[in-house]
Amino acid sequence: MSTPRRVLVVGGGASGNAVTVLLRRAGLAVELIEARPDWNATTGSGITLQGNALRVLRELGIWEQVEASGFAFGSLGVIAPDGTLLHQAEDFQTGGDDLPATLGMQRPQLQRILIDAVRACGADVRLGATVKVLEQDANGVSVRFSDGTAGRYDLVIAADGLNSATRAAIGITDKPEPTGMAIWRTSAPRPAGMVRTDLAYGGPAYIAGYCPTSENTLYAYVVEKCRDRASIDPASYADEMRRLAQGYGGFWAEITPHITDPARVNYTWFDKLLVEGSWHRGRVVLVGDAAHCCPPTLAQGAAMSLEDASVLAELLAGGKAWGDELFQEYYDRRIPRVRAVVEASVQLGQWQLDGVRDADVPGLFGRTMTMLKELP
Repeated sequence: MSTPRRVLVVGGGASGNAVTVLLRRAGLAVELIEARPDWNATTGSGITLQGNALRVLRELGIWEQVEASGFAFGSLGVIAPDGTLLHQAEDFQTGGDDLPATLGMQRPQLQRILIDAVRACGADVRLGATVKVLEQDANGVSVRFSDGTAGRYDLVIAADGLNSATRAAIGITDKPEPTGMAIWRTSAPRPAGMVRTDLAYGGPAYIAGYCPTSENTLYAYVVEKCRDRASIDPASYADEMRRLAQGYGGFWAEITPHITDPARVNYTWFDKLLVEGSWHRGRVVLVGDAAHCCPPTLAQGAAMSLEDASVLAELLAGGKAWGDELFQEYYDRRIPRVRAVVEASVQLGQWQLDGVRDADVPGLFGRTMTMLKELP
């Protein structure tokens, strides 16, 4: 009986967890390392998952847990800053007719469900560990870790995020760039009448929105122009977000009083990244935010990362030789889709920055969502 190929997955976020589960299902020996000792199990407020993300979560076998933990809906509201409903649109079911168009959930809950799936699949997991040295040859990769141990692998999958150290280590020099926008996020109790995402454009900020994440919770966000992060005292985060949010009506009147704890408010710049040409060097290949990142104006960041994991796992388990041809096929299948999402996400934000009031937001959104109905 042959020894299964060994794969090292660097990073335990959405793409790293997903590809680990799928490769273990295919019979490969997988080791996952994650720099954070807590495996990011408590980080973040909420996440909006559209159908194409839900499709991959179903492939992972965790759709029932996700569905039970989140809040599904099928429409999107555009409101005036005072809360007046201007337009209601039916969401695109990008995962197919048998999945909701959109589901909101608490990001830590999604991460815990993914962690449980990784644990159950039988992968070896090490937390609080990083890669110190990668040395490649024609047959694989030798790795030395931060804890002094070493290993030999047939493949290394870099799923270590936007500022991927693995990406830099293999000579890919692309780095994320700020788009000029920043987002304040927090979680709060869900008002009984809130049953979908509503977005307000304009007002005190560029965008203000919220998304139900369970029967009892929501996450809310306000997007403004980037400020120097060093100039904002973290102790003032709740005050800063509440000041912006007070300029919005509708459900914001019920959300704003709960924005009191600065530790529950996150402030992050919007970044963009798209590695062009190829996503691998030898036997090291990028997935997720290590290869691409888009601002959350289309709510497709996690979806793109999950799709990467699905396509890469399918190819690796398909019987083809693990080499340049396979990794180029992975790139060729993913890059048109990812490029379209990154460019559309950036454009939606740029129109707000430029104050363009006659921008074709519905058209751009519709064209992108229609494309996402197709399997990657």
